[in-house]
Amino acid sequence: MGRHDALAAPSRSTHRAMPRYSLTVNGKQHSVDVDADTPLLWVLRDSLSMTGTKYGCGAGQCGACTVQVNGSAVRSCQLPVASAVSLRIATIESADDAVLQACRNAWLEEDVAQCGYCQAGVLMTSAALLRTTPSPSDAQIDTAITNLCRCGTYPRIRRAIKRAATLVRANKAGAGSGPESDAELPSGDAA
Repeated sequence: MGRHDALAAPSRSTHRAMPRYSLTVNGKQHSVDVDADTPLLWVLRDSLSMTGTKYGCGAGQCGACTVQVNGSAVRSCQLPVASAVSLRIATIESADDAVLQACRNAWLEEDVAQCGYCQAGVLMTSAALLRTTPSPSDAQIDTAITNLCRCGTYPRIRRAIKRAATLVRANKAGAGSGPESDAELPSGDAA
């Protein structure tokens, strides 16, 4: 075997296929081929083109990347995709969520957004709060909303959360009792 024969010999490939993950996002199934430790944030933005969820700090501190996982507010930059399989993920693009829609309406009525960059994460955190605490106090809002807003819209955020709580309660009262009211305002455990 000559010197050049070794160069021509096939080598064992160290390249491995990326694993495929099935995710439920906004009630729809999606399959993605990414590394197991890829943060959910990048799967949402790069693989699924859901760009409403923002990158802020990458350290789970600012909250711009907040989504809901099984109804709870979660920093998506800190959740590896492999840990998100079999969980229900909701993003700001979620269209059929009455609590989130009440928050969106309240945000507009209270003119909350200034630059708006952090608002998707704040809205997702607010909707999660209202599912567990239908009439939050100022202290409960301050404890739940740990998202950073560089524009300082915190007083407007608090007013909007209280307005959204009123809208959700009015929607529940208007829906009456029965199966339709549960479908219109899904709990954190609803699909």
